[in-house]
Amino acid sequence: MIATKDRVRIVETRVLSDDWYLLKKTTFDFLRRDGVWQRQSRETYDRGDGAVILLFNRQAQTVILTRQFRFPVFVNGHDGMLIEAAAGLLDNASPEARIRAEAEEETGYFVQSVEKVFEAYMSPGSVTEKLHFFVGEYQAGDRINEGGGVAAEGEDLEVLELPLAQALQAIRQGTIVDAKTHHAAAVCRLEPDVGGRTMKAQQILIAGPYRSGTDGDPQRITANLARLEQAALAVYQRGHVPVIGEWLALPLAAAAGSTQVGDAVSEAFLYPVAHRLIAQCQAVYRIEGASAGADNDVRLANEWGLTVYRRLEEIPSVQA
Repeated sequence: MIATKDRVRIVETRVLSDDWYLLKKTTFDFLRRDGVWQRQSRETYDRGDGAVILLFNRQAQTVILTRQFRFPVFVNGHDGMLIEAAAGLLDNASPEARIRAEAEEETGYFVQSVEKVFEAYMSPGSVTEKLHFFVGEYQAGDRINEGGGVAAEGEDLEVLELPLAQALQAIRQGTIVDAKTHHAAAVCRLEPDVGGRTMKAQQILIAGPYRSGTDGDPQRITANLARLEQAALAVYQRGHVPVIGEWLALPLAAAAGSTQVGDAVSEAFLYPVAHRLIAQCQAVYRIEGASAGADNDVRLANEWGLTVYRRLEEIPSVQA
């Protein structure tokens, strides 16, 4: 296999701008997989590498974010006020040192320990920047100033403390549209164990047949509910919080006057309750069995960016 460096021949590099950051246009020949050399040109924007941190209060299940004006998104049709995790360029400092300083400048919190979780290129088609992603725990007493950024650098940040669930919902609803914040929030939502430390247990909706395939037979419906509850028990034993739509829908329907499963009153509760639950969950566990309702739960979970598990072994074990 040919090394990538042997597939690229630089022909010419021109500096287009060296004002705010460095913009270059490079012409090069690239060896394609079919053995043909193809001449290409690309513009690259070099602003250096950066770091981002999600400040997370494990006990309160809250996160610290900021809101600030971003001119590029303003001219692209957004109102310009983005909600973001604290971040900044490295400026020749180590990622760990820079992100501690950036967190203090932007949020006012002194972060005693930070943990790097991954690196990512956010726009590799044109921007050279690589971001170092961190998580850091905070407590209320860790705030040593008001934050807000450095005024001389044009920063004017509002500091926000949000429940993690609310932040994740804002991502699903499109209120938070900053990509680096999406990535950082995914750490707390999807990775229960970061660097050996237990993160938040997930609330997981159990989706599967309830009335499907029963022809309305109460005994078969009861058997289906028992299967759902056995799956819920297994999820609980892995350290998570299982929920089943029928656990809430059936008592609510009965209180509203339902006399049996499938009557008009119960129909008004079964699916809507499940959908409201999904909006509060981090994942859906789809057990086996044909069910249009469960398939719709999965569809909604996919639309909202939730994890969908189909085997118990896929669900990570966490400490309760």
